[in-house]
Amino acid sequence: MADFHWTAFRGESRVAGGSPVEVVTAIKVGGPDGVLVIDDATGKPVDLDLRGTLEDCLGRLPKDDAESIEHAARRPGRPKLGVVPREVTLLPRHWEWLGQQPGGASVVLRKLVDAARAASSAGDGRRRAQEAADRFMRALGGDQPGYEEATRALYAGQEERFKELTERWPRDVRDHARYLARAAFEAGTADKK
Repeated sequence: MADFHWTAFRGESRVAGGSPVEVVTAIKVGGPDGVLVIDDATGKPVDLDLRGTLEDCLGRLPKDDAESIEHAARRPGRPKLGVVPREVTLLPRHWEWLGQQPGGASVVLRKLVDAARAASSAGDGRRRAQEAADRFMRALGGDQPGYEEATRALYAGQEERFKELTERWPRDVRDHARYLARAAFEAGTADKK
């Protein structure tokens, strides 16, 4: 199973959290009515088909990376290294330049992507954490007092203000919003050092 962490809410109450298997099992035991499942990495709701038995539901969960690599092994590329082919569309001048570089187009593109990822990794992590917390807050905290101000504090990196503004929210919603936002505040602190 891929490294997912999901959290399930029924209304404003947290009913389960953990791996997809743990969350789906808890939902099936407690009943799926009125449950909203959030992918904690993105803050997005998870669309689940909860019809049938527990085994049916578990069989429909996302597959792990090993299965994806095995599937990729049947296609061109170097799947044992995790290299799979995809289409890239560039202008002729880009292809010409890539063709003149040592190692060829694939090597140069991989190096460019790695350099860009390294240059922006801290900022990207903060942005992803802010977006995940924001999506969750919009879904379950949008009607709470101070929601808009809390969102502004999240994006401004004002952790204490964020905590102050979310204090009156229902406990489970407040605690989960803070849990998702912590990575944004931690990344913001690291950026300032």
